[in-house]
Amino acid sequence: MLIHINPENPQQRLVNQVVDVLRDGGVIAYPTDTYYGIGCDIMNKKAIQRVYQLKNRDKKKPFSFICSDLKNISDYAKVTNYAYKTMKRLLPGPYTFILDGSKQVPKMMLTNRKTAGIRVPDHAICQALVKTLGNPILSTSATAPDGTVFGDPSFIQDHFGNRIDIVIDGGPAPGDPSSVIDLTGDIPEVIREGRGDVGIFE
Repeated sequence: MLIHINPENPQQRLVNQVVDVLRDGGVIAYPTDTYYGIGCDIMNKKAIQRVYQLKNRDKKKPFSFICSDLKNISDYAKVTNYAYKTMKRLLPGPYTFILDGSKQVPKMMLTNRKTAGIRVPDHAICQALVKTLGNPILSTSATAPDGTVFGDPSFIQDHFGNRIDIVIDGGPAPGDPSSVIDLTGDIPEVIREGRGDVGIFE
């Protein structure tokens, strides 16, 4: 099902409709400040397994997830003072931060090092979904197995069909990846340079 949600001012009635699907173990496609993402409730193991199958991804490679704000991040990750100050300056924005996961994060969402990739996109629809759901949402780009990026929600709908329960049309997404910054050590490490400015880490 393709539904249109206003990217500037998401209609709560439609957000509630999507969240009901997430709570029932559904998989959705949604716009972010980088790519269109595919996601589900990170507390639903069966839904996460569906996303692994969709993406044909190795179970040893966990997905990142979206929180609504910095306070929400501190529920799911261990945040040092330095990490907090860094993220406060850059979020919401097109960054994925690698942090040590807390006990609230399901094991299948953590790496062997017990770290998690966490995002707070600068996108009203993402934030409304997480706040309404009350849990983070899994985040992986809406791409085909060959790496083709779907920038148009109708293409996502055509490609995945009923394997995705709801595709949110929130207008165009930039189509560039997030910058990935590892904040688990004493010195931040830029893992991938993407949309977000990483100049402050050099």
